[in-house]
Amino acid sequence: MDPLRNLGFHLKSVSRLWVRLFEQRASQLAMTLSHAKVLVYLERHEGTTQARLAEITDTEPMTLVRLLDRMEKDGWLERRPDPEDRRAYRVFLKPAAHPVLAEIHRIADKARAEALAGLTAEERMQLVHLLDRVQQNLLALVAAAPDTARTGAAPTVSTRARDARGKPHSRRKRAS
Repeated sequence: MDPLRNLGFHLKSVSRLWVRLFEQRASQLAMTLSHAKVLVYLERHEGTTQARLAEITDTEPMTLVRLLDRMEKDGWLERRPDPEDRRAYRVFLKPAAHPVLAEIHRIADKARAEALAGLTAEERMQLVHLLDRVQQNLLALVAAAPDTARTGAAPTVSTRARDARGKPHSRRKRAS
């Protein structure tokens, strides 16, 4: 069997296992990867709006609000009204978040080293460069593809359910 046929499944499995490893290591922080991701992205994009933070962390806006509520209660961040848009809030880290971020980075570094054990430094960089190229290809393809949810267009044959032979299912009932 061609190993490339399972590439998507393999990538998903690696991603799922990576998350499990990180969350096992971060259990002493009582934090999920979602919490860590929001804090790390906020560290890189401090002062961003909640809407933009939801977008760059790939988090549903309502889920992000709950995460931010908890982190605000823990004293890690604060939300301030956006001076340019009275409906929006900008998010800023508080000093209490910095030791948490340091621990997140320490845990992530250790998990990454464990996951990449046995790979040379050159192989690690090659892996990152190849994944970057695949990501760029996918971003271009997704951006160029019509969004059927947005346009209301019917799905094409390629997205419809198929039978065991790969043929599209027919909605018409056959006469017996």
